[in-house]
Amino acid sequence: MRNFSRYGGKNRPRTHTALRWAVFAAALGCAIGARPALADDDNTNPGYDRPGLGFTPVVLRPGDVTIEQGLPTWTRDNLGGGQMQSQYTTDSLIRVGLGGPFEAQLGTSPFNAIHTTGPGLDTWGQGHGDTILALKFAPNPSDAKVTGGFLGSVEFTDGAREVRNDQRQYLLGFDLNWQVTDNDGVGAYLEQTRQGSDGQTTLAVNESHVLNKATVGYVELAQVHETGERSGTEAGTGVAWQVNRRVQLDGGVRARIAGHAELWMVSLGVSVFLGR
Repeated sequence: MRNFSRYGGKNRPRTHTALRWAVFAAALGCAIGARPALADDDNTNPGYDRPGLGFTPVVLRPGDVTIEQGLPTWTRDNLGGGQMQSQYTTDSLIRVGLGGPFEAQLGTSPFNAIHTTGPGLDTWGQGHGDTILALKFAPNPSDAKVTGGFLGSVEFTDGAREVRNDQRQYLLGFDLNWQVTDNDGVGAYLEQTRQGSDGQTTLAVNESHVLNKATVGYVELAQVHETGERSGTEAGTGVAWQVNRRVQLDGGVRARIAGHAELWMVSLGVSVFLGR
């Protein structure tokens, strides 16, 4: 039994506008139109990039598509000075196989809301988030015992003023997975992000276990280091349920356990495989 689920997809995309969604839909329509008819007797499913930290180090076959949607994701962080911030985001991701070891990704979120509280402060900001374009390189076949891949992305500053980044953010990640047995896998994820003069490095390890023929559970531990010598440790857990070979539901939670890191992250999501 292959570990069909992959929880990995870091804090995903934010974005939307009528024009962007038109391009989004056109690209998806072209990708679907270009691929052969669906074959339900083919059990190949390379896995999804959500939930959790990292991504699946396997690319989709040419013309295959996945749609991965948060329902939503909630995070809470301590900004210092008595200020707390909560964010709600309906993060979206479309992945398209390009052929060979490459895969293109387009990230967006139709809606974000940020609630900031503190001494004499109680504000809300909302709107669509920034657009993310990404390219994945993963040369290994999906049934290999050991798989590895790189993901590079750029996040633009085209979201609503209240929720967008101040500067473009660049990301480079490397994910390595080892399917130890039919039911158990271990992995490591290294990520570097850069936004102007600020940066963050994340190193995460994870372990997954097949609970039954349709459900996989996972645990993960991450060390986060930010520019300015601030660092912290997070731990998370979650589950992915493959409803059938084309639809997966997932849920996860992550929390700070030491140092300077995000206090909480809770996510629910659904992923759909549109492939041969």
